[in-house]
Amino acid sequence: MDTVLENGRTFVEVAEIWTPDGDRLALSGGVYGAHARFAEASRTESFAKGEGLPGKAWAEARPVVLKDFDGSYFKRTDAAKEAGLTCAVAIPVFAGKTLKAVLVVLCADDAERTGAIEVWAEAEGILTLADGYYGAAKHFEWVSQHTQFPKGQGLPGSVWSAQTPILMRDLGSGYRFVRSESAGQAGLTTGLGVPLQVPGGATFVLTLLSAKGTPIARRFEIWDARAGRTAKLIDGICDRDGPLWDPENAGREREATVWEGPVGRVLGTGLPVTETGAAARGYAMMVALPIHRGGELSHIVAWYC
Repeated sequence: MDTVLENGRTFVEVAEIWTPDGDRLALSGGVYGAHARFAEASRTESFAKGEGLPGKAWAEARPVVLKDFDGSYFKRTDAAKEAGLTCAVAIPVFAGKTLKAVLVVLCADDAERTGAIEVWAEAEGILTLADGYYGAAKHFEWVSQHTQFPKGQGLPGSVWSAQTPILMRDLGSGYRFVRSESAGQAGLTTGLGVPLQVPGGATFVLTLLSAKGTPIARRFEIWDARAGRTAKLIDGICDRDGPLWDPENAGREREATVWEGPVGRVLGTGLPVTETGAAARGYAMMVALPIHRGGELSHIVAWYC
C-alpha cells in the first residue's frame, strides 16, 4: 500500500523479524504502520525457545499459524487487541540446522478482508493443509481444508517438486491453480508459493494468496541468489508499476549485488529484511524473505504492500 497513492486496507498489517541473541530471540527489525503502541510492546520483548509465537516456531522448527490470541501462548495479546490485530503467522528461517531468524506477520480480521496465508505439510507423499488464515474467504478456506496435492500439482505441489518459489497469476481462471473456481469467487488473483527447509527433512510449503481489494502485496518479486554475491530477478508482478523490467533492455534493473538495497542486504546476511518508504520503492511495507537450500541461500522472495 503506497503511503500517498493507495490507502486501502491490506491483508497483512505488521511484519517483524526476530533473531537469535544468545538463548533468546530479540527483535531486529519490523514494520508496524500505524500501530506504534504494539511496536513499543514488541521492542521490550524477547522470547526463549518454545516461548511465545516466535519461540514456538523456533522450538518446533516449522511455520506456525495462530488464529486466536485469547487464551493462547501469545505474549502481547493486550497490545495486539488494542491495535486491532487478531492473528499471526511465524515463519522460521533455517540455514541447515541453524536458525537465522523468525519472520512474524500479523493480520487484522473483519468481514471484508480476503486473502490467504497457508502452510502445507507433506505426509505419505501428499501435501495437506497444516493450517492457514483466510480472513473473510470462508468457502475458500473450506475447499482448502479438503484439498490435497501430490508432487507437481497445483501451486503447493509445483513448489514442492521444483524446490523453488513460484508465482501464479489469474488464480480464478488459471488451469494450473487447482482451486481456481473458489479462488475466483473469493476474489483471489495472485499466488506466491515458497518452499521452507527445516531441520529433520520435513516438507513445508508456504503460500501467500492475494486479492485486489485487500492485497497481501501489490508487488511480488522472486530473486535467484545462487550466484552468491549477486541476485537476479527472475519473476515478478506488480499492479501499480506495470512490468518489472523491459524484456529487451533489462540491464541492471534485474540484478542486485551484495549489500545493495534491501535484496542486497538479504544476500549479505541471509536474514529477512523489512523496509518502509523510499527503501521500499515508496510502498508502505516491504518484506524480503530468504530461502535456504542445503544450508545455502538459494532464492529471495520480496513483497511490497
